[in-house]
Amino acid sequence: MRVVYEAAHLIDAHLVRHALEDAGIPVFLRGEALVGGMGELPLFGAVQVCVPDPAWPQADEVVQALGLGDPPAEPEPPAALSPPAWLPA
Repeated sequence: MRVVYEAAHLIDAHLVRHALEDAGIPVFLRGEALVGGMGELPLFGAVQVCVPDPAWPQADEVVQALGLGDPPAEPEPPAALSPPAWLPA
């Protein structure tokens, strides 16, 4: 088994897991049971998404395509708006 992704939290790990399973790749979440023992402590990297060695290249492609950890795209500047029209009092 090789680690293909170190998740920031359990939801992150399950998002990757489901993407890999949809691609037909078997997945094991290492450290999933430890999350309950952490409570509210900010412990990162406790959950690792693992795949079998032969499936690692394909799994890596799937994870890279998800774009996790990439900065969000710059928003487009809003179109120039005309000043509001004044209504007579």
